Amino acid sequence: MGIISCVVAFLWFCTSANGLLSPKGVNYEVQALMGIKYSLRDPHGVLDNWDGDAVDPCSWTMVTCSPESLVIGLGTPSQNLSGTLSPSIGNLTNLQIVLLQNNNITGPIPSEIGRLSKLQTFDLSNNLFTGEIPPSLGRLRSLKYMRLNNNSLSRAIPMPLANMTQLVFLDLSFNNLSGPVPRFPAKTYNIVGNPLICATGSEPDCYGTQLMPMSMNLNSSQYIPSGRPRSHRISLVFGLSVGCLSLIVLVFGLAMWWRQRRNQQMFFDVKDRHHEEVSLGNLRRFQFRELQIATHNFSSKSILGKGGFGHVYKGILQDGTVVAVKRLKDGNAIGGEIQFQTEVEMISLAVHRNLLRLYGFCITPTERLLVYPYMSNGSVASRLKGKPVLDWGTRKRISLGAARGLLYLHEQCDPKIIHRDVKAANILLDDYCEAVVGDFGLAKLLDHQDTHVTTAVRGTVGHIAPEYLSTGQSSEKTDVFGFGILLLELITGQRALEFGKAANQKGAMLDWVKKIHQEKKLEVLVDKDLKTNYDRIELEEMVQVALLCTQYLPGHRPKMSEVVRMLEGDGLAERWEASQRAEATKGKPHEFSSSDRYSDLTDDSSLLVQAMELSGPR
Repeated sequence: MGIISCVVAFLWFCTSANGLLSPKGVNYEVQALMGIKYSLRDPHGVLDNWDGDAVDPCSWTMVTCSPESLVIGLGTPSQNLSGTLSPSIGNLTNLQIVLLQNNNITGPIPSEIGRLSKLQTFDLSNNLFTGEIPPSLGRLRSLKYMRLNNNSLSRAIPMPLANMTQLVFLDLSFNNLSGPVPRFPAKTYNIVGNPLICATGSEPDCYGTQLMPMSMNLNSSQYIPSGRPRSHRISLVFGLSVGCLSLIVLVFGLAMWWRQRRNQQMFFDVKDRHHEEVSLGNLRRFQFRELQIATHNFSSKSILGKGGFGHVYKGILQDGTVVAVKRLKDGNAIGGEIQFQTEVEMISLAVHRNLLRLYGFCITPTERLLVYPYMSNGSVASRLKGKPVLDWGTRKRISLGAARGLLYLHEQCDPKIIHRDVKAANILLDDYCEAVVGDFGLAKLLDHQDTHVTTAVRGTVGHIAPEYLSTGQSSEKTDVFGFGILLLELITGQRALEFGKAANQKGAMLDWVKKIHQEKKLEVLVDKDLKTNYDRIELEEMVQVALLCTQYLPGHRPKMSEVVRMLEGDGLAERWEASQRAEATKGKPHEFSSSDRYSDLTDDSSLLVQAMELSGPR
C-alpha cells in the first residue's frame, strides 16, 4: 500500500509540473530562468546545467523546488556573477526565497519583482545595483526579510515600502539614497551610510528615528518630530522627559532580565514572551515551554529516534503543525547563545529541495533544540527494514536526490557544509518519497571550539572514511565516501556492518563488493526482497559509482557534482575506465591490500566504539 501511495504521489508530482506548460509545451519557469541566465555572466559555470530545452528545472543547480515541482527558491550567493538581473524573474510567481548576495550584478532592480506575492526572503546585498528602489516592492505583503545594503541605489526610499506589513528585517545601508524615510513596519531596519537621507531634518515624513537602532549616527535635528514649529525650551523639556522615561524602562527591563535568568526554562534574553522571534528568512525561535507542551514534556512515547547528537521527538504545535524536535545533548556545553544562533541561522540559509529545512530553534541556558518539519515516511534505513519493500525505481531516485542535496552543501552553499555522517538513517523521505538529507551542519554546531581540525570523530562505523578516522580531519571527500556506502545500503537493503559480514572475513567489505563486480555476480548483492525486480544495467552502474566513491585515497574519489552526473548517466564509463587503468598500473609490492586498509572501518569492536563518538540511528 505504501509503495502504491508513493507511485501515485510521484505521478501526481509529475502531472503538477505539466500544469506550467504552455500550449506549445514550453515551461514558463524554464523560460524565466533562462532569461535570468542569459542576462548574467557566469565565470565559474555554476549555471551550466540550466537547459532551455528542459521541461523541469528542479534538478538545476541553485534552483529549489516545492514538492509540487514549482520553483520556490533561487540562490546563487558569492558566485562572482556579473551582468544584470533579468525582468523575467517576475514570471517566477511561486518564488519564496531569492539569495543573490555577494556578487557583481549591475543595473536596476527589476520592478517586475513586485509580482512575486509569495516572496519571503530577498537578499541583493553587496552587489553593484543602481537606480531607484522599485516602488512595486511595496506590493510584497509576504516579505519578511530584505537586504539591499552595499549597492549604489539612489533617489528617495519609496513610500509604498511602508505597506509591507510582514516585514521583520530591512537593511538599506550604504547606498546613495536620499529624501524622507517611510514609517517602516519592520522591527529592525538599517539606513546608515546614506548621508542624503533627511539631510536637513525639515523634510516631511522623516521617521528615521522612530524605530532606528540606537547605533545609527544621525543629525540631532532629526530627533525633533516634523510638524508645527516648537520653541527650544519645549524641545528641551520634551527631550528630558523622554530621557527619564527611557531610563525607567531600561531599569525595569534589566530587573526583568535578571529575574528571567534565574529560571532555566526561560529564554536567556529579554524579549516579548508572547511573540515568536523571527531571525533570518523564515527561521522561528520557540519558547522552551512551547516545545515541552508539543512533545508532552519530551515523553519517551514521543521519541522518533536516538543518536549521537541527541534524541528526536515528534511534536504537535498549537496550530496543529506536526514537527520533529531534536533535543541536542549537552545543551549547556554547546557554546554561547550568540554563536549557536549564528550557526543555526547559517544552516537555515541552506535551502534546497533535497535538504531538510530547519523550521526553528530554542535556546535556554541549559538547552539547545532544533525544530524540523515532520517526515511521515521516516528514514531510508527504517523503510529498507519495513514493509512494503522500497522498489528499485524509488531506491534509484533516493540515491540521486541525496547526491543533489550533498552537492548543494559542498559546492553551492556559502559557506560550504560538510555533513560528516552520510548514511541511510540520515536520509529522510518526504510525503512524495523524495530524498531529504538531514542532520547536516550539526557536527559544526557541536564542535564549536574547533578551528579547521575536528578533534572528535563523528560518524558511524562502516561509513567513516579512512583519512577521517586516522587524522580526524574531514573534507568533502569524507562525505563522498559515506555516500558510496549509502549506495551499497540501498542496493543490499542492509546496514554497512551487516552486509560487510557476508564476506566472512573481518574488514573485507569493499574487497568483497569489488570481487563480486569483477566476477559479474552482482545479483548476490541485491536485496533479497527485491527478487528480480531491478534493472541490471542500473545495478552495475550504481555499484561502479559506489566503488569510485569509496576509493582509499580522497583525491581519487569524485566530487559530488561528478557523482550526480554519473548517476544521471553522464561520464561514468570514462571515469570507471580511468580508475581501472590506474588500478592496473599502480605498484603493488609495497601496497597494503584493501582488506588491510579498510579493516578498521568495518570492525565494530569495543575499542573502536570507545575511540569515537558514534551518531547511532536517527
